[in-house]
Amino acid sequence: MRDIVSCFSENAVGVSPSTCSSYSNNACISPTLIPSVRNAVICLYKTTLSSQKHLLITVAWSRSHMGQGLTVTIGDDPSASFKLLNTNSRFVRKKKGNKVIESANLHIEVFWDLSNAKYDSGPEPVEEFYVLVMIDAELGLFLGDMAEEAVAKKFKTGNLAAKFSLVSRREHCSGNTLYSTKAQFSDTGIVHDILIRCSSENEGFRHPGLSVYIDKKMVMRVKRLQWNFRGNQTIFTDGLLVDLMWDVHDWFFNPASGYAVFMFRTRSGFDSRLWLEEKMDQKDQDRIEFSLLIYASKSP
Repeated sequence: MRDIVSCFSENAVGVSPSTCSSYSNNACISPTLIPSVRNAVICLYKTTLSSQKHLLITVAWSRSHMGQGLTVTIGDDPSASFKLLNTNSRFVRKKKGNKVIESANLHIEVFWDLSNAKYDSGPEPVEEFYVLVMIDAELGLFLGDMAEEAVAKKFKTGNLAAKFSLVSRREHCSGNTLYSTKAQFSDTGIVHDILIRCSSENEGFRHPGLSVYIDKKMVMRVKRLQWNFRGNQTIFTDGLLVDLMWDVHDWFFNPASGYAVFMFRTRSGFDSRLWLEEKMDQKDQDRIEFSLLIYASKSP
C-alpha cells in the first residue's frame, strides 16, 4: 500500500457545516450486524514533567491465541520498554505488579493491576484496572478507573497531578467490514461513537460503498467505492476541523494483504490545507492534536 500521506491533495477537501448536517439524520445500521474485532490498540501519549521536559509514552494492548498483552514504551528507546503477557499458564501470568526500567538517564517505574480488569470487545480493559508510569519519581501517566485509589495507597496522596494528552490511537481490526469504536477529539470534548460500514454487492447493493457515522448519524458516504478507493473529507465537530481519510485500495487490488486504512485527524487551524501538507513551526508543535487510525482486515 502506498503511503497514505501521498494519496490526498488539498483540492479534495470538503468542509461540512456541522457534524451531521451534510446528510439526513439516518439511523445507524441494523443492530443485527456484528462489528469487526479489535486485535490491538496502540495509544501514544505526550507527557510534560515538572521540569518542562516532554516525553512520549506508548501503551499497546493486544490479544492473540496466547492471551492478553500489554507493552509500555518510553520515547523511542527499545530498552525503555516493559512487556507483559497474560496467558492461562500460571508460570507467566502476572496481572499485578511493578517493573523498574533504567534508560537514558531516566528512572522509570511501571505499576499495573489487571487482576479484575473487565474487557469489552477488544484487548483494552474498560474498568477495574490501573496502569501508572512514574518517571524520576514523578507521575507521568495514569490509566484506568482505579488509578486514583492506587496513587492514594502507594504515594499517600489522592492528587493525580500528571500533565499528559492522548496524541494518537491506532486500532487493528479483523473480520467483516463493519468497524465500531469511540474517540474524543479534544481533552474538553465529549466521547463520540464512531462506526464505519463498507457495504458490498453481497448485501444487495449495486456497487460497494462506504458510510461513516458519528453518534448514529451519517457524516460521510462514498458511492462506487471501487473507483473512489482513496479520498478525504473534512467534518466539523466539537469546534474542530477533523480530516477524515480512507484508503481501501488493497481490498480491491491486493487481496492477499487486504488491509484498509481509515484516519480521523484534528486540524490545527481553519485554513484550507490538509494537516499533512502544513509546515510545522514551533507554535504548531506546541498544540496537542489527535489522530485515530483504523487498520482493517477483511479476514480473521
